[in-house]
Amino acid sequence: MKQIHFDQLQETVYHHKCDNGLQLFILPKTGFNKTYAIFTTNYGSIDNHFKPLNQNDWLKVPDGIAHFLEHKMFEMPDGSDAFQAFGNQGASSNAFTSFTRTAYLFSSTSNIDKNLETLIDFVQTPFFKKESVEKEKGIIGQEIRMYNDTPDWRVYFGLISNMYHHHPIQIDIAGTIESISHITDDLLYDCYRTFYHPSNMMLFVVGPVNPDEVMDLVVKNQAGKDYTNQQPIERKYPEEPESVAKKSSVIKMGVQTPKSLIGFKERRVHRTGKEFMEHELSVQLLLELMFGKGTENYKSLVEDGLIDETFSFEYTEEYEFGFSAIGGNTEDPEKLQNRLKQIIEEYKSGRLDSEAVERARKKRIGGMLRAFNSPEFIANQFTRYYFNETNLFDLIPVLESLTTETLTKTLHEHFSDEALSTCAVVKK
Repeated sequence: MKQIHFDQLQETVYHHKCDNGLQLFILPKTGFNKTYAIFTTNYGSIDNHFKPLNQNDWLKVPDGIAHFLEHKMFEMPDGSDAFQAFGNQGASSNAFTSFTRTAYLFSSTSNIDKNLETLIDFVQTPFFKKESVEKEKGIIGQEIRMYNDTPDWRVYFGLISNMYHHHPIQIDIAGTIESISHITDDLLYDCYRTFYHPSNMMLFVVGPVNPDEVMDLVVKNQAGKDYTNQQPIERKYPEEPESVAKKSSVIKMGVQTPKSLIGFKERRVHRTGKEFMEHELSVQLLLELMFGKGTENYKSLVEDGLIDETFSFEYTEEYEFGFSAIGGNTEDPEKLQNRLKQIIEEYKSGRLDSEAVERARKKRIGGMLRAFNSPEFIANQFTRYYFNETNLFDLIPVLESLTTETLTKTLHEHFSDEALSTCAVVKK
């Protein structure tokens, strides 16, 4: 087992690669009461076109199948439910599907070994019956209808749909009622066998644990299972133009207060490693610089009644895509969009204030240091950065190394007029 020490944060991560390819990472936290474990596969909603295991032909599966598979994994062959097993063992469990990952997790202050074995075993025991698959379509269909009636969700995916011409990121993670109607148990097994092999997965455990004991448990568990070596997974994504698909859209819903977002599509993708982290942090720092709560821009937007406490900004990047989103509730969506665009143009036409950059940088570092006290943050983000070929614990050094020149270049590249799109949800 290798030890990776990070001097700046005084953390040591223990790493072991199992014989079947599973990557195990353990972060002991002696001052913590709770242990958090997350078992993640490098497979998400955008992975809908691939070559199934041991097959030569490409397969296009229905949108939403990764999320559907996540739901079905908790059902065990003996009719029991993994959620209930965790509850009986004093643990809280959950799962989620994102654009690029599917994760299963638990947190607990007791029975750690038993819960860890339960986590690994249920994720590595697929069991899909035709009858239960059909029943699940109704359950997930209700979830899709709920999200379709949620203004925040509609404006967010409305913005993404405006940006992308062909890429599957524009499809809701849960799919549509039409798309999930075509999911079968055979298709679920195709996806499972292809993407849930240990060599495409990672287990991260953080808490007051003994690294050697955790490693021994996991290695013994995996040794008792029959996994053959697997070839690299072949995935296919459509060619995506750099331009946005639509400059603006308006969605009419029964809302009390309208919602408005502007966003910028990342036109140069496929970054990995340090380049990926530098670019992501640069955009995030620029957003903080322009729209953070301590800025004059934020104060003026509040004073003019254009935003309220729902106002936020974010930047999302993965290997295949990236985009920023800025906005929230507003009584005047068009006016807010114009003001946000005006603020960005003013920054692009001037010079970045080095003192303001340092203030934003210090604020960001402070937020990161607080986040490193959360086992959930550490485990989730370590996994995400690992799949993007970089390391969570490099965040602060990379942030500290960003120069004004790098930020200026990113400002003009990411926040370009050609990459801009807007979406609003207004009253019917």
